[in-house]
Amino acid sequence: RIQAVADRVVRAREGGDHVIVVVSAMGDTTDDLTAMALRIADVPDPREMDMLLTAGERIAMSLLGIALNARGCRAASYTGSQAGIITDTQHGKAKIVEIRPKRVVEALEAGNVVVLAGFQGLSTRYEITRCSSWRPAVRRCCSRARWRWHVAMACSSMCDRPSARRRVPGCGKMRSGWKA
Repeated sequence: RIQAVADRVVRAREGGDHVIVVVSAMGDTTDDLTAMALRIADVPDPREMDMLLTAGERIAMSLLGIALNARGCRAASYTGSQAGIITDTQHGKAKIVEIRPKRVVEALEAGNVVVLAGFQGLSTRYEITRCSSWRPAVRRCCSRARWRWHVAMACSSMCDRPSARRRVPGCGKMRSGWKA
């Protein structure tokens, strides 16, 4: 599946679009990691669960970045915190309070496809957090209320044509003339 997604992203990039891909964990990764944690503790610490479960998205983003670069399509992958997703402090159900897309913008302007690990950010107390949904941030950033969390970063004023695909990362085309 990673290979198919990489092929699709390469086609979008070759079409001249600036592409942001937001990935979720692959397959049953989140369920498997949760099951492991529950074998260790009946009620795992929420902070540690955020650290554990965000690994699934980091694995997927890294593999997609590797697949894209292997195809000669320059790609840079970022965690939610690296991409400037700032959340409140609620572990496991954090809400986005701000998006600071500077690094993402710089990567796009350098000609890279940007691959983001979804459902995560950095809290205002510098802790890794899992977001319950990126939908509220999307609604604040986008005039269309139905966009899925997959395009939150794109909707933070970087794209004019975001698209969401079920179980496939969202992609967007960067608007020209905007400032980071």
